[in-house]
Amino acid sequence: MSNYIEYKDSLAFHPGYYIDEIIEDSGLTQEDFAKRLGTTPKNLSLLVRGKQSLSPDMAMKLSKMLGTSMQYWLNLQSAYDTALAEIQSDKELEQEKQVLKLLGYDYFRDNFGLPDLPRRPSEQVEQVRGFLKIASLTLLTDRDLAVSFRSAATNMSEKAIVKANAMVQIAINETTQAKAPHYDKRKFMEAIDFALTQTRNHEGFYPLIKGKFFEAGVVLVILPNLKGSKTNGATRRVNKSVMMMVNDRRLYADSFWFTLLHEAGHVVKNDFGISFERETGEAEKAADEYAENRLIDPALYNRFLREQKGSFTEKAIRAFASRIDRDPGIILGRLENDGYVAHKNTMQSLRCKYRVSP
Repeated sequence: MSNYIEYKDSLAFHPGYYIDEIIEDSGLTQEDFAKRLGTTPKNLSLLVRGKQSLSPDMAMKLSKMLGTSMQYWLNLQSAYDTALAEIQSDKELEQEKQVLKLLGYDYFRDNFGLPDLPRRPSEQVEQVRGFLKIASLTLLTDRDLAVSFRSAATNMSEKAIVKANAMVQIAINETTQAKAPHYDKRKFMEAIDFALTQTRNHEGFYPLIKGKFFEAGVVLVILPNLKGSKTNGATRRVNKSVMMMVNDRRLYADSFWFTLLHEAGHVVKNDFGISFERETGEAEKAADEYAENRLIDPALYNRFLREQKGSFTEKAIRAFASRIDRDPGIILGRLENDGYVAHKNTMQSLRCKYRVSP
């Protein structure tokens, strides 16, 4: 660090710059000047080179030695610090613009009502920064910003990490504003039981299960997909309640409910973090098993498999789904995932896409 800084058309001088001139004009060596000032040659050298800030104590000593005011020296330090902060802010803004390119301003404009600001990247950065309630968009590059990344983190690109962090930040902000009661595991288990009665309520399920989860201290946030985030969902403790975020890119019955129950499984096991595509590890395996077993009772599923003897028709799937009170798309998705039915089958009419609305 120099005892002065130049940036664009700005020039700011550290107090050490002026002290150096005073020492030179005095005819004293720096060591002699330090002794008269009542400090060590090392401290004075650091100050003169701009590597150390001027302390109030040093300002007082200079004022007494040179017949100046203490405030004069403190003002010099303040002016230098302000200029340095402005320069660093300008440099960081350029970095923030690069982060915003990874995010895409359109996502925030189209889904959260931010103003349309074409070709005004500085204002776009300011809007997104304020919306996310963070000091700098560069913080989104930190994989440990708000929620731990599980096993997939080592393979995640910077773009995916930035986008995942942005989605989590939105969900955390919504959770904070919701002011939910303390998390109650027993009530949450009951809320999950209730949620499973709503798989065939294609349009009205969301506010119902959101309300039940809220009563248990879990704030359910279903966010518009941020393309490229590769994020299925996330869970996190927020004060005494729990944030549970799910990406809306998979709103077909089988994938949506599996994702929802997967994240619920993490909450039940007190395991918080971000779930990505193709996630591995014991925690993810346990959450997968929890989702599978809650969606379809394994004993009933195995009996259904034996009864059908490898032949699965739309009629049979609908009948089994009705028997266990599940949307038939959930059964079809499980059969596809387990390899009993081809993914490109003729029963796609069983699939429905949910509508998520408050």
